[in-house]
Amino acid sequence: MNTNPYITLSQLTAAIQGTIKNAFSGKSFWVVADITGHSYYPAKGFHFFDLVEKDPHTHQLTAKIQANAWSQGTLRIKEFERATGQRFGNDLHVLIRVAVEYHPLYGLKLSLQDIDTSFTKGQLEQQKQATLLRLVTECGDIVRKTADGYHTRNKSLQLRSVIQRIAVITSSSAAGFGDFKKSLKDNIHGYTFYMDNYFTTVQGEANVAQVCAQLDAIRASGKTYDTVVIIRGGGAQTDLLLFEKFEIGKAVAGFPIPIIAGIGHEINETITDLMAHTSVKTPTMAAEMIITHNRSFEDALLKEQRNIIIRMQQMVSGRQQQLTSLHGHIVNRSRDLLSVYKEGLSQCRQSIPQSARHLLLKQRSGMAQLSGQLLAKPGQVTASRLQELIHIRQNIQAFARKLLQQQQQELQHHATVIRILSPAALLKKGFAMVYHNGQVVTGASSLETGDTITVRLADAAIHATITSKTIIDGNESDI
Repeated sequence: MNTNPYITLSQLTAAIQGTIKNAFSGKSFWVVADITGHSYYPAKGFHFFDLVEKDPHTHQLTAKIQANAWSQGTLRIKEFERATGQRFGNDLHVLIRVAVEYHPLYGLKLSLQDIDTSFTKGQLEQQKQATLLRLVTECGDIVRKTADGYHTRNKSLQLRSVIQRIAVITSSSAAGFGDFKKSLKDNIHGYTFYMDNYFTTVQGEANVAQVCAQLDAIRASGKTYDTVVIIRGGGAQTDLLLFEKFEIGKAVAGFPIPIIAGIGHEINETITDLMAHTSVKTPTMAAEMIITHNRSFEDALLKEQRNIIIRMQQMVSGRQQQLTSLHGHIVNRSRDLLSVYKEGLSQCRQSIPQSARHLLLKQRSGMAQLSGQLLAKPGQVTASRLQELIHIRQNIQAFARKLLQQQQQELQHHATVIRILSPAALLKKGFAMVYHNGQVVTGASSLETGDTITVRLADAAIHATITSKTIIDGNESDI
C-alpha cells in the first residue's frame, strides 16, 4: 500500500485558485493580442475566444490563453462594434483590459473588462494609409493625391448623359443586390435599365482575386456599358476589408468604365470608395444616384424644350409685330403710289389725244411719200429684172451649144477606142485567145503539160494538147 502523503485534486485546484486570487484580485491589465476561436451566444450574451500573440517575424504563436466576456464585457464589445463599425471576432487585433480568473472546473481564463476602440481604429487606419501611399507611389499614372482627396483615372471619366447598360459586381445572395434591382425597376419615372450580373464573393480578404477577375471579365466582354456598379449589403468593417486591398484599389482606379461603389458602409470610406468614379453609402443609394442622374438629363432636356418654346413664341410674336408694321407700311405706300399714278394717268389722258393727232398727221404725210415711192419702184425693178433675164438666157444658149459639142467629141473618141480594143479587132490583127475548161487563160501558171486547150483565132477555133511549156522571163523583144 502506497503510504506517500497526497491531497485531492479539488484541494489542489482550490489552492491554485486561492493563490491566483491573492495575486490578481482587484487587478486588471491592458493586453494587446489577436482574437481566435471566437464564439458568441446571443441568448446569454456570452463571448468565448482565445487570445494569442505571434512572433512578428515568424508568425509562430508565442502565447495563448482562453478568454471570455459577459455582463460588462459584453456591453463594452457592443459599444466597440457601434463605434468602429466592425464586428468583434476572429483575426481582430485588439487592445483590451482583462482580469485574471481561475475556476476549478474551467481552468485559467482572462475576463474582458474593456476594449480600446481607438487602438483598433488606428490599426485599420494605418493599414489603409499604407495601402493608399502604395497606390500613389506605385500607380502614379492612375492615382494621385490632391487637396480634396485622391484623383484617379476612373474619376476623370465622363458619365454618359443617360445610364442604361449596367454591369453589376455583387454576390447573388446579397440583400443589397435585391434592393438595388428593385429600386431601378420600380423607379417612378419609368426608366428602363439593362443589367448584366457578374457574381462573386464580396466579403473576406481572401476573395480579392475573384473581384479582380470579374472586372477583367467586364473589360473582355466587348460590351459597351455605361457604368459598373459594385454593391453588397451592410456589415461590419471586417466584412469590408476586401475593399481596402491594394489590388482592387488599383483595378478600380484604372478601370476604363466609370465605377459606382455602393458597398454599404455608413461610417467611413474604403479605398475602393476613394478610387471609384462615384461613391455612395448603400446599394439603394447607388440606384437612386443613377435614377437622379438620368432625371437630371431629362430635366435639362425639358428645360431646353421650354426655352425653345419660349424662344419660338418670342420670335413668332416679334415676327407678327414686324408683319403688322410691314403691312401698315405697304398699305400707306400703296396709297401714295396709287395717288401718284392716278395723277400721272390723268395727265396722260389729257396728253394722249393731242399726241395721237400729231402722230397721225405725221404718219399720214409719211404714208403719202411712201405711196409715191411704191408706185414708181415696181416699174423700175421689173425693167431691170427683164434685162437680167435676157442676158441669162443668151448665156445659157451659148453654154449649152458649147457643152453639146464637147460631149459629142468625147463620145466619138470613146467609140474609136472601143473599136480598137474589141476582141474581134485584136484577133484580126493576129492575136489569139486561149481557153481552158471554158475559161480565158491569162497566164501559163494554171496550165500543165497534157492539158487540152482551145485557141481562138479571127476565123476559127483550134483545139490543142500542151506537149511542153517554156517560161518566158520577159526579156524577149516586144512584138
